[in-house]
Amino acid sequence: MIRSSNIRLRTLLMIGSALTLAACDGAKNIASPGEGAIVVPPPAPAPAPAPTPTPTPTPTGPADSCPTGTTNVGVINNLRNCQISGTITGGLTLANIRGVVYSLSGRVNVGIDLGADPNAPAAGGAQGILTIDPGVVVFGSSGADALVVNRGSQIFAEGTATRPIVFTSRSNMEGNVNDSSIGQWGGIVLLGRAPIHTCVGAGATPGTVNCQSAVEGLTGAFYGGGSPADNSGRLAYIQVRYPGFEVSPGNELNGITFGGVGSGTTANFIQVHNSSDDGIEWFGGRVNHKRIVVTGADDDSIDTDLGYKGLIQYALVVQRTTGGDRVIEAETSGNETRNPRSNPRIANFTFIGNRSPDSLLLRGGTDFGLVNGIIRNTTATGLCLDIDGAQTVAAADAPTDEAGAPIVRSVIFGCSGAARDESDVPLSLITPIITGNNNLLPPVTLTLTDIFLPGSFETGAVATNPRTAFSGTGTFFDETTFVGAFRNAADTWYAGWTCGVGTGATACTVAPAPIQ
Repeated sequence: MIRSSNIRLRTLLMIGSALTLAACDGAKNIASPGEGAIVVPPPAPAPAPAPTPTPTPTPTGPADSCPTGTTNVGVINNLRNCQISGTITGGLTLANIRGVVYSLSGRVNVGIDLGADPNAPAAGGAQGILTIDPGVVVFGSSGADALVVNRGSQIFAEGTATRPIVFTSRSNMEGNVNDSSIGQWGGIVLLGRAPIHTCVGAGATPGTVNCQSAVEGLTGAFYGGGSPADNSGRLAYIQVRYPGFEVSPGNELNGITFGGVGSGTTANFIQVHNSSDDGIEWFGGRVNHKRIVVTGADDDSIDTDLGYKGLIQYALVVQRTTGGDRVIEAETSGNETRNPRSNPRIANFTFIGNRSPDSLLLRGGTDFGLVNGIIRNTTATGLCLDIDGAQTVAAADAPTDEAGAPIVRSVIFGCSGAARDESDVPLSLITPIITGNNNLLPPVTLTLTDIFLPGSFETGAVATNPRTAFSGTGTFFDETTFVGAFRNAADTWYAGWTCGVGTGATACTVAPAPIQ
């Protein structure tokens, strides 16, 4: 009995000791419900945030100096005016430098004419290579200021869709132009060694290395030769604003002049705005183009002469209401028997003309091709087409030529009348050329929006494959399935790199600044 009592006493003492130790253990143990509280340590304090550095402000105002090869002639529109002049031999790059704009002083030659034969360079000739970076602005102050790329030399002016290269006038830089301003500097002239059909000098055979001519508007500037694939460089995403100049009556500089320029040259995404003469003129040569825009030309927007055989796809022309002649003027009367004959072929175009009596003039020395196009003449009596002179003269260099009547396929004639009736080529001869082949003749009701974008009527027109219509052109033409320069209203390939084209575009009257 005594032993049992002792055992029970020791057991009770051990339980009491355990309870006492548990009560004294604090945060080292979790208390049973009702026997204490859970103690959670406080979180460590967050580190103090690093101080935000004060951003460095973007520099503004003119650069302090000009790059090598140019001359500092002061400040214009808060930009350093770095001038180029004379003749460029070797290489010169107009770099995109913050606060710098470039200007032309007089006629700036790229190279000295190396002659018509690349295998026998002319004595005294020298090559020049001019490179212009994306976003650069170059301006001229008068009609005497022009950029001329001579035979054997090259220009590489390649902008981008968001950083076009702008060639313009001093007045535009100063903000002193309006929608009717024209002819404020000389323009751009590219001269190459590709064939032409009109030669200076006796005994030269047209279309050969011995046939050359002098470009209008300049002295001592020759073009032509026997190299169809001649390469004068690359142009892309450029604007040419307010160019052109009448040196003398009938002797004028255009916005861009291509004289004997070969197919090795790349010239795409080009806009010419408000030229006092033609927007773009080709004198012979073989250069091809995709996506050209001509707005507001005071003479013809597109002018082809002297045996030009080129391919053009995606072309937009919009004439301004206060000036302009024809959208297209092709060749010169009396050139019916000259070879090589002119043979331009244009696919996917939208032409908005504002002049009477007609928008397109095709003369006898040309074999023209028009596929997948829209021609609009906004005047009450304006016609679409005039064909002058014999169109069936056999060409000595056939079958490479499209000798004979023009090719017209899937063209919408949005004018008061389709063609002009004259004694030399009466309407009775033109009607078979433009009837059928998916062409739509007056009366038609156009549904264009924003002046030139296609609506339901235009997008419903039946297209023709340009490669089928224009045989022998290889793969240059995209095999389009739509009529006009744009697939639909959302096809805005002109946006960003042109001025004054489309709703919301930057106006051409706004002074340009280099785009960094």
